[in-house]
Amino acid sequence: MSDTITSPTLSVPGASEQFGKLEREMRREVRASTMRALGRSILTFVLTIVAVVIIWVGSLWVFQISPYVGKGPLDVWNFLVTVPSAAANREQLFGQLWVTLGHSLIGFIAGLVVALLVAMLFQLSKGVEHALMPMAMLLRSVPLVAMAPVIILIFGRDIASVAVIGGIVVLFPALVNIVFGLKSASPQMNDLVTVYGGSSWTRLRKVALPSSSPEFFAAVRISVPGAITGALLAEWLAVGGGIGGAVGGYIAGAQFSAVWTAVVLVTGAALILYNIVQILESVALTRLGMGNRA
Repeated sequence: MSDTITSPTLSVPGASEQFGKLEREMRREVRASTMRALGRSILTFVLTIVAVVIIWVGSLWVFQISPYVGKGPLDVWNFLVTVPSAAANREQLFGQLWVTLGHSLIGFIAGLVVALLVAMLFQLSKGVEHALMPMAMLLRSVPLVAMAPVIILIFGRDIASVAVIGGIVVLFPALVNIVFGLKSASPQMNDLVTVYGGSSWTRLRKVALPSSSPEFFAAVRISVPGAITGALLAEWLAVGGGIGGAVGGYIAGAQFSAVWTAVVLVTGAALILYNIVQILESVALTRLGMGNRA
């Protein structure tokens, strides 16, 4: 006869059903929150477009700008759709827009990656932060137009200059946001990781980076129009091509419909990309349970 005594397994009647019901309710709540965030973002996007059009038309009317120089939404529509040369106009301007967006992507990636790496370095070493942050702010105060000749002299009139000029425009706002996000990590969570023998790198990976998600998304969002601005500057000052390189020629040739259409296209692209990032941000942060911080 065996001396082993087997303890009976304790179970709560209906516990699995209750747990499953709770899990389903949580999933429904997450889906509902995600849809609400998505709806708010789309509504904001639509209202932004309407507001821009109203301000555009209202400004032309209030300041009594001559129709020869100031073009409204209907003029831009006609230039792209109804005039005999509309097909050629679309091909030319949308081709220039794609060039500008490609340059924007280069500056966006360069600036955001450098901002993230520098912010992580600052988080790991306060000495490096205290030494480099004042230099970064000093560099930010120098007008980019004044720096452009030096950048062109060093990197040439090539893609490298696009990356540097666009990256500088993106870098500093993104750096400030990401540094602030990394510093917002819970001290209690950092202390917990330290108690269990975690290093500074572990605290950065396990605590600081996840908790900085709202600020990182904000950095990405504000970097999108910044990258487009940097691309336009690089095209105007250094490499040519794209919208930035073409607008000067349009103005010199009194092609005001082309000027306004180019401005509308690049502004519309910036608004669309900005709001796409905002929609992704709202959905992602809601699913992460950080919607209230966004």
